[in-house]
Parts: sequence; structure tokens; C-alpha cells
Amino acid sequence: MSTKPPSNDPPCPRCPNGGDLVRHGRFYRKSQKKWIRRWRCNLCLKTVSRATSELEFGQKKRQFNQSIYFLLCSGVSQRRLSLGLNLHRKTIARKLKFLAIKCRFRQNRFWLKYLEAPIERVQFDEMETSEHTKLKPLSIALAVCEKSRKILNFQVASMPAKGHLAKLSRKKYGPRPDDRAEALNRLFESMSPILTENAHLRSDQNPRYPVWTRGTGWQHSTIKGSRGAVTGQGELKKVVFDPLFSLNHTCAMIRANVNRMFRKTWCTTKKAEALTDHLWLYMDFHNRILT
Repeated sequence: MSTKPPSNDPPCPRCPNGGDLVRHGRFYRKSQKKWIRRWRCNLCLKTVSRATSELEFGQKKRQFNQSIYFLLCSGVSQRRLSLGLNLHRKTIARKLKFLAIKCRFRQNRFWLKYLEAPIERVQFDEMETSEHTKLKPLSIALAVCEKSRKILNFQVASMPAKGHLAKLSRKKYGPRPDDRAEALNRLFESMSPILTENAHLRSDQNPRYPVWTRGTGWQHSTIKGSRGAVTGQGELKKVVFDPLFSLNHTCAMIRANVNRMFRKTWCTTKKAEALTDHLWLYMDFHNRILT
């Protein structure tokens, strides 16, 4: 005799009419060494399981997901992960993309709590890194809650090289677009639902920031930057009291825990999309575990 699943089991995800599910054997998942119950729909006659609606559906090495997530947010490179876990480098790269999607979903749910209690004080600034070479720099616009040090959002943008590298960059790679203004606008637009109408934004004295924040309607104040300390990856400031401590401390933690963001390293970002995925992982790790 068929037995209906308990009420906490999902309905048939493949049937448009939402047919009843009945038990239909089980299968063994080798990666986790356990049996998984299988169900069959009475209408479409298709079989499903709890794994059908999971993001990990079809993965054969799901047992490594948590380890890869933790180590990528703890200063370990992808090649060292491949060597330590005995996995192919392509597997690590694909896991990075998958975990980034999963972290986006989690952070979207995390932002929902700020709809009921919007944030009043935010600190923002830009971090600099590069893709493939220092002749192709990237900018990371970052916003942090001043009270809790939670990372609210970030945006990765292309920027031209500066200083003595500018001429060499134009000669080798041609003119490089400057998307920093658009990235900061996207950052402010994404934060508008979770900030109060009279929110207060704080940043350093970058001359571009007052122009870019003028149309937001929020208050904006600038603070004179200080000299970087020896500790803290150069992000922490050499002062007794730092008004932008929440932001600078978070930037220092990103430098210390994301391998491609180290100050001195031979692990560089090859694609801006991979940097974005890696930052989504760390943002989720920072907001859920570290703070």
C-alpha cells in the first residue's frame, strides 16, 4: 500500500497540477554515504526526491562544498585547494561559481531584516586591486554598516591605471574605461531600500564622492584620511581613534582573508567576474560568521 509523505516534504516540482507524491524506493548517494528517499507523482508519474529542489542537484562532490567555502574565505588559493583536497582545478573554479550563487541567495534573505529596521549610518569607500596585471586595475566600491560592521553591498568596476603605470598601460592595452561612477551609483541604488530617508553617509575626502552622492538625498560627510598602520594590510590607520574604523577594519579583513586581495601576492585575479564571485563568498562569511 502506498504511503503519502509527511507534510514537511515538498510537493512535486515537475508536475504543473501539483499531484500527490507516494513513496517510490530510494537511492544511495555515494558522496555523503547515505540513502535518499524517492517519491513518485500520481499525475505525471515522474520521480523526485528532496535533492530535486536543492541547489546542489546533480553534484557528485557536494561533500567538499563546506570545506571549499571555508578555505576560500580564509586566505587559501584555488590551486592550493586543488592540491590539498585532491580535486581538479576546474572543479574548484566551478564550485566557486556555484557557492557564489548560493551566497547571493542567502544575502538577499539577510537584507530582508533591514526592510523593517533600516540603517541610519553607513561608511563607504573604494578598494583597489587588479586583473592579471597592475596595468589593468580594478576598483571595489564597498559599503559597511557603521554600527555592526556588516557588509551591505559592493560593486566591482574597471578603472584606468595611475601614476607611472598609466603611460605603459595605455601603450600595451589601450585606453581603459573608468566605470567607478556607475559602480558607486549601482551601490547606492541597491542600498536605497534598506536605508532611512535621512541616512548619513561617511567617507574619506575623495573629491569625487560629494559629486556622486549629491543626487541620493542622503547626508554625506567627509573625514580626512590618516596614514596607514604597519598592521592591518595598510587599511587600518595609525591613529588613536579612527572615525572610519568599521570600514577600514572590514577592508583589512578582506585583504587578510581573500587570497587574491593580499597586498603582496602572486595570486592575481584573471577575470573580474571571478573576483565578484569570491567577494560574494566572503561577504556571506563575514556577515553570518565573523560578525
